[in-house]
Amino acid sequence: MNDDMTSTTGVKKVLSTHSVFGAPCWVSLTSRDLKATEEFYSAVLGWQWRPTRLGDRFRIALADGAPVAGIAGVAAMWQMAVAWTPYFAVPSADEAASRVQERGGTTAVGPISIPPGRAALLADRDGATFGVWEGELFTDWETWRHAQPAFIRLHTRDAFDAAIFYGEVLEWATERPGCCEVHYEGGEVVLRSQGDVVARIESGALGAAPDPTIRPHWQVHFSVDDVSACARAAELHGGSVLSMDSDEAVLRDADGAQFTVTARRER
Repeated sequence: MNDDMTSTTGVKKVLSTHSVFGAPCWVSLTSRDLKATEEFYSAVLGWQWRPTRLGDRFRIALADGAPVAGIAGVAAMWQMAVAWTPYFAVPSADEAASRVQERGGTTAVGPISIPPGRAALLADRDGATFGVWEGELFTDWETWRHAQPAFIRLHTRDAFDAAIFYGEVLEWATERPGCCEVHYEGGEVVLRSQGDVVARIESGALGAAPDPTIRPHWQVHFSVDDVSACARAAELHGGSVLSMDSDEAVLRDADGAQFTVTARRER
């Protein structure tokens, strides 16, 4: 686990995962070289860094002073993939992990206690990795949502099947007050929490046969003022541009992790 929210204890604790359950509440990155990762994201996204209680291999990324992501330089040591991972707020990490296994998914790590909560690293039945977090949110959810992460998108083989899986695991579109709303819009499954779009699921045209060429994964989108400037900075600092248009660019960092920058006005 590298989404150590315990480093933000100076921020007033205003919400728990019970308040925004089912919604993304954090994103984290595993990398091989922590120093190189810090330099890359400082250049591309303008992040600053804060140490965490987990040790020298872990950092919290700050955008204009607000915590936006966790970074852990443990990919080689722990034999983990270099990748961005979203974490969803849940009332109980243990119950969420059990529901994942009951529905054909897998548990990679946990659930484990990381005071003041519990977390687990999981995979859906198509292999897309995600995490769950149970406990207090150490930075206000609205502050985190609007500091830089725009939303997350699941690229998968069957959007309808994935929506059912995550809906059952994370209690989307249930009768429980405050749950996330799920809609079909523009050929995608769209997840909203408190009125904001927080996640999308796509697999090509809805109703089409599942695409066997897609490697299912969650893609993290960060909102930025200048997409072109981010793309240039990525290339100058050892990364690459995988695709780009006026509003969005898919980038790969110097360590190989893929992410997207999205024009801030599009959020």
